[in-house]
Amino acid sequence: SVKFSVNISILIVAVVIFLLVLHHNFLGLSDFLKRELSDSNPLGLQPVDFIPAVPQRLADERNDKEISVVIAASDERLGGAIAAMNSIYHNTKSNVVFHVVTLNDTVDHLRLWLSNTALKNLRYRILDFDPRVLEGKVQVDPQKADTLKPLTFARFYLPNLVPHAEKAIYVDDDIIVQDDILELYNTPLKPGHAAAFSDDCDSTTNKVAVRGAGNQYNYIGFLDYKKETIRKLAMKANTCSFNPGVFVANLTEWKLQNITKQLEKWMALNVEEELYSRTLAGSITTPPLLIVFYKQHSSIDPMWNVRHLGSSAGKRYSPQFVKAAKLLHWNGHFKPWGRTASYAEVWEKWYVPDPTGKFSLIRRHSEAYEAK
Repeated sequence: SVKFSVNISILIVAVVIFLLVLHHNFLGLSDFLKRELSDSNPLGLQPVDFIPAVPQRLADERNDKEISVVIAASDERLGGAIAAMNSIYHNTKSNVVFHVVTLNDTVDHLRLWLSNTALKNLRYRILDFDPRVLEGKVQVDPQKADTLKPLTFARFYLPNLVPHAEKAIYVDDDIIVQDDILELYNTPLKPGHAAAFSDDCDSTTNKVAVRGAGNQYNYIGFLDYKKETIRKLAMKANTCSFNPGVFVANLTEWKLQNITKQLEKWMALNVEEELYSRTLAGSITTPPLLIVFYKQHSSIDPMWNVRHLGSSAGKRYSPQFVKAAKLLHWNGHFKPWGRTASYAEVWEKWYVPDPTGKFSLIRRHSEAYEAK
């Protein structure tokens, strides 16, 4: 009977341990599910890939902060995003994680390109952007429906894209980074500022490249000052605009000030009242940012957004200046994967060929093209 009671005691202890383990696992599972549910948000920005955890040994060695870099990748410009990520990855020792925002039909192509090339060691998360979030907030001309690029608005939703980060860098897909992105990440933001941009009027870029640019670099180039809603804002028309293709965001401040809601408000108002200037047709992403961040943004070092390489102005840069630039930006009509962009050979050094063969460079014909 003693033996029997000992066996019973052992059995009871085993059952209790089993129940405790089960309870612990259940709590872990419910936490995991809670995290999953909080990650999937009403925007339809569903994480498609999850970042592999850094091995403990590496985490101890590096012991550095995760740097979140957000980049949008549309199918017809995928090679641009790939080259941009490659240049960032190879010029830093920091723990960079890319949050690549794309549309559903591009996910497989992007994943193949990243996993079947020299980029397979990149840490990244692919996010599927749902264009329905823009309904009622952008005006779609039925004849030009295909000109609307939903991904250009991804930057408005940064806290949804990187919900757990305090800070993030947003970059366009037509850039190349030539220095350590950590320096850009460490840009000081003034208290109360949710973002830092590169101003247009006083940037090194414009001093070198642009003469007599006039309205293009002022608020009046983007907003229609004949409209009462704009006049009521009392924003000076000659205020220097800024370039939203590269910026650093303080996401804590962004959420506190509800920046996303503010941007959406000005998008919807434009649909009703046509508040944006017609002189810069096609730029529908910049005006809401100019309004919301009027005199409420910090500045990034102008060498971290050396732009206009995609316009004729880029031809005025000296090779020395291009070499010294920390970030090159081919904004304008001519993309470096296209025909006649300035300094496209600098971009091509970072390009990783598409293993599927879908994306091909058309620069090869540039001489023939220019001859015409």
